Amino acid sequence: MELASSNVSILYSAAQFLEMEECNNSLETSISKRHLENFLEGIRFWTWFELMEALKQCQELFHSKGYLAILDKIMDEFIERLASPCTITSPYTCSSNRSSFKFSCDTSSIISFSEATWWFEHLLFLKIDLLENVIRKMIYNNFDHCVVSKFLFYYHNSSCVNASQDVKIETMKAIINLLTLLDIESVSCKDLFNLNRVAIGLKVSKFCRNNIESLIGPILDQVTIDYLLLPSPLGKDHAYDVEFVLRVMKIFLLGGGGFEVNLNRVKRVVKMMDLFLVEVAPDPHLQPWEFEELVMVLPDTVRESHDQLYLAMDMYLKVHAGIDEKEKMNICSTLNHEKLSPDILRHLTRNLVFPSETKPRAHVTRHSRMKTLLQENDHLKNFFDSMFGKSLKNIDVKEDVVEKIVYDGEEVKRIVGLEGGTHLACVKKSGVHSMNNNIYLPKFCS
Repeated sequence: MELASSNVSILYSAAQFLEMEECNNSLETSISKRHLENFLEGIRFWTWFELMEALKQCQELFHSKGYLAILDKIMDEFIERLASPCTITSPYTCSSNRSSFKFSCDTSSIISFSEATWWFEHLLFLKIDLLENVIRKMIYNNFDHCVVSKFLFYYHNSSCVNASQDVKIETMKAIINLLTLLDIESVSCKDLFNLNRVAIGLKVSKFCRNNIESLIGPILDQVTIDYLLLPSPLGKDHAYDVEFVLRVMKIFLLGGGGFEVNLNRVKRVVKMMDLFLVEVAPDPHLQPWEFEELVMVLPDTVRESHDQLYLAMDMYLKVHAGIDEKEKMNICSTLNHEKLSPDILRHLTRNLVFPSETKPRAHVTRHSRMKTLLQENDHLKNFFDSMFGKSLKNIDVKEDVVEKIVYDGEEVKRIVGLEGGTHLACVKKSGVHSMNNNIYLPKFCS
């Protein structure tokens, strides 16, 4: 029989089988096998499509027999062919000499990302068992993890079209396991969220979903608020999946995946979490302890401002007016008045839905006003610091007393001064309180 790339895999496998069986014609078998090995030495001159044909044959044999010696030879040539600069944009050329390699998906690279991924569609014929073999070979040979992860998502999206439920689940499990072998920074968080949505639809095991979440958590800062707005699981009346958000937030804070939780990444996650709180606050099915847990999942130290947090609390307390005072206290006690802007702080002092115990005292309000003045007048900073420091020491005996009386639509302030003198001031009471901060309107209310 004439040797060719289309039959060498079958013949090599047959020769290997006969050699193991030690038949009477073992001498002829040995000669045939050496002839096959000599033929395989010219594999570097095969075209790309001849190589793919041999790999397809190996896949059928690999599925039935397990390990194949010829598969290693074909795989080595396949990996090297992808590494060759002359085959980056064309599958018709031969391979280069073996060496470790690494594609770069950086935009400054000479080789663009699109040029490095031309082979994606050529490998869609791979079945799960051989796919794992191919990916592990790529990782072992220092293939760029960014390219590998993109291929895995491409393979998943393409191979699951018109596939059965069982095949889809099996494919997803294999993809997730292979993604865990990669550097997490090379994996797209947005693609992971899409994978998670598919996993929810397929009703995969909890273990499988936990693996996806363990990949999402460390790189949570890559996405926007829209990705967190997952519908609540079946059996729950919540608008969004609150438990999922809590889990991935905790994974992020723990710094999983070897990622350093630096300040810039934390700021992005804090901003996204505060927007999520505004989104879920109008949900009538969200329990007080659940809202409190969402508020406290991020420590106070990582929030530079509590303005957005206050807006979420205000909305929650107005929608859930029936909760008891203790539950209100538990929620509102997490609000740091020193991290509120002056406008928000003034709004809080007049807000009837907040328990009076959680509202700022007179010296806190005055302290906020003084801080604002200091920021606007840097040249008076030293003077105010010294004066304000002295007044705080005697705050218990020298504190101004402010009384407010509403008369004919006007708010009258009666201020008792330090020396016991009395001053009156009238301020027109507006029907709508205006705050300078941009208010985020949740999708739940729109």
